[in-house]
Amino acid sequence: MVRTRKGLTERHQKIIEYLNERISKGYPPSIREIGEAVGITSTSVVTYYLKQLTEMGLIERDAKFSRAVRLIDPVSRELVKVPILGPIAAGLPILVPETGVTYIANEINGVDVARSLLPKNEKGTQLFALKVQGESMIDAMINDGDIVILKSAVDARNGEMVAIWLPHRDETTLKYFFKEKNQYRLQPANPTMKPIMIDKTEPLEIKGKVVMVIRKVDTIAA
Repeated sequence: MVRTRKGLTERHQKIIEYLNERISKGYPPSIREIGEAVGITSTSVVTYYLKQLTEMGLIERDAKFSRAVRLIDPVSRELVKVPILGPIAAGLPILVPETGVTYIANEINGVDVARSLLPKNEKGTQLFALKVQGESMIDAMINDGDIVILKSAVDARNGEMVAIWLPHRDETTLKYFFKEKNQYRLQPANPTMKPIMIDKTEPLEIKGKVVMVIRKVDTIAA
């Protein structure tokens, strides 16, 4: 059984990449071949993911035929490599890693994103990714281990989800941003957690706005 989540997961991404590779060679893969390529043993689970990709408007397929699948819009399906710069706390703020330190050990330093999923007119150089640590944004469908794609920004409107750096504390956090009369309110999306209140006399820097979330791979039971 598949544990469903709203949004594109790493598993969806891997399927898109494999379809792109196979179709570019002129012959779409079968359901079983897709499963073998992305590590799914159940053909029904592969079919489930293909159904989701169809609903997202990323592929077209005829369920009557095993290999009747194609990616929509060959131009828009191109992948953009977005660099993963490090972790971001979705909980209490975390310390900013030291300059030059590799702080996602043994993991890729970038994530491939289908261009069609990105906001229109966005350039890859304006985007960066951070790996979420913590559960303060779970009501926004952002969980521990997910990857958030952000557009570089230095300001934000009330209610936007942003990555924030607190220079005096050498800490970063991912929260909804609210500018109030005498303070900034960094609001979690978890009713069990309190907002972080920052006096306006304390420096606060907005580093980016969240434009997309890539879910960690769903748990699949054979």
